[in-house]
Amino acid sequence: MSSAIASRRYALALLDVAVEANFLDKVTEDLQKIQEVLSGSRELVLALRSPLINVDLKSRILEEIFSKEIGEKTMLFIKLLAHKKRANLLPGVITEFNALLDERNGVINADVKSAVKLSDEQAKELVNGLSQRTGKKIRAKMLLDENLIGGVTVKIGDTILDGSIQHQLQLLRNSLVAEKV
Repeated sequence: MSSAIASRRYALALLDVAVEANFLDKVTEDLQKIQEVLSGSRELVLALRSPLINVDLKSRILEEIFSKEIGEKTMLFIKLLAHKKRANLLPGVITEFNALLDERNGVINADVKSAVKLSDEQAKELVNGLSQRTGKKIRAKMLLDENLIGGVTVKIGDTILDGSIQHQLQLLRNSLVAEKV
């Protein structure tokens, strides 16, 4: 089984149990803390991946680092991962958990690229429009793209909405070339 599939299964199991037992907020908060530590410690990630470090030592490492920072149920979950020889999946499980939680809450991510920085009002209006179009809550990441002449491009999943001037000029060019033929 691939690590992505296994990560998703563990994340789904954790999400289901957290919802059923009514501790979703605590688990979400705990996983955020774990993710921050993992992203700041390459050594810890390498230790969790290492086949040379046995299961018990990985479990003790995780307990030593996180026992005072996270809840008991989340601690039990990450120790379970270690004992099942899946501690290396922890970063992927957290990523999948967040994706499943977003899906459950109707939130989608959008990458918005613009030639100039959008004002707060413009950004809010754009997000509201995208939200109405998709029927979901939008978590927008605003980026500047100096290669754009003007306008905006939006990427939501596999869909790209191109409202850039460069794209509009390309459409106009194609239209003019088609008329000549």
